[in-house]
Amino acid sequence: MPHLHKALLSRGIVELLLTSGGEKEVLQGSIKGVLATININSFQQNAFTHLEKVQRDKPIMIMEYWVGWFDTWGGKHMVKDADDVVNTVSEFIKSEISFNTYMFHGGTNFGFINGATDFGKHSSVVTSYGNLSLPPLPELIPKAVYPAVRPSLYLPLWDALQHLKGPVISSAPVNMESLPVNAGNGQSYGFVLYETSICAGGWLRAKVRDTAQVFLNETHIGTLDDGRQDLNIPTVRECQLLRILVENQGRVNYSWKIQDQRKGVTGPVTINSTPLEGFTIYSLEMKTSFFERLRSAAWRPVSNSSLGPAFYLGTLQAGPSPRDTFLRLLDWSYGFVFINGRNLGRYWNIGPQQTLYLPGAWLHPEDNEIIVFERSKSGSSIQTTDKPKLS
Repeated sequence: MPHLHKALLSRGIVELLLTSGGEKEVLQGSIKGVLATININSFQQNAFTHLEKVQRDKPIMIMEYWVGWFDTWGGKHMVKDADDVVNTVSEFIKSEISFNTYMFHGGTNFGFINGATDFGKHSSVVTSYGNLSLPPLPELIPKAVYPAVRPSLYLPLWDALQHLKGPVISSAPVNMESLPVNAGNGQSYGFVLYETSICAGGWLRAKVRDTAQVFLNETHIGTLDDGRQDLNIPTVRECQLLRILVENQGRVNYSWKIQDQRKGVTGPVTINSTPLEGFTIYSLEMKTSFFERLRSAAWRPVSNSSLGPAFYLGTLQAGPSPRDTFLRLLDWSYGFVFINGRNLGRYWNIGPQQTLYLPGAWLHPEDNEIIVFERSKSGSSIQTTDKPKLS
């Protein structure tokens, strides 16, 4: 950090510079001559003990007063009582402490930009979350309830590959950020599909970030993630196509871990310790242009036996004056929803979030294209509701 400090000053930065860290981490994260601030979730006198060791002649600044915390998939919905916040803020004011509140009411991370936490285990942040149990609020803008959408067509991921830009051919796996796509800038978000031919079974080992479905041809045989890097490949009678579909579930944006956020397959792929070679790699960023190309694809009628990974196509009828609404995918498993080619965000049946916020501004009058990318088991319909359900 001293290097960054000097770099900013040498480039003519004259504004106030500061550091921000936990109440204990301030001992390692402060710089002489720079205002040190801390992050806390409640007012306690001893919270400032370490801060006073590194600076005694400057005002106290709380860079982040946490009124709640992130919701992550599979966890609880995190809220804090408004009275607790009032009491804490009152103590700040009486003590003449400056502070920022993070976050006052939460919000929505559209698309793939949800981020993640890592306190010993990588956890993906949900698409929408709100942190504070507030007192009575002004009346909300009315939301709409639209007819349920029953997707009538689906397209297996394997059939959609021909509508991507050409794949990357490589002797070894390449992580997402290092793929030669986007004018050499790599891929930031989404999925990457790795394919190679194998002619024998055994123990597959691959380090993936963050989660991967493994297939032999089109048959799903298992999953890999941070906690599981090994998978038994059954005996094969003839050469098969090994497919590893890796999803970036969000990057950690704090601490030293920010340096270790490369996604995709991040090392060799081996079977019985022998490295595999000859990979065809597909970049699946799922941008609007990709969905425009899918309109010419050979979609199939939905049947009871259709399984993901696949795209499911339907029409949301919003009437002449679309308004905000919330989508609910009650019997779906895991995936993303795209409205008129725009990525609304992730759904996942493990919760806590159970609805997706759909702004009325994203909708056209009358008919709207809705595509669901489902990783495993599709549901029968997509419901709308006028109330969010975050837990």
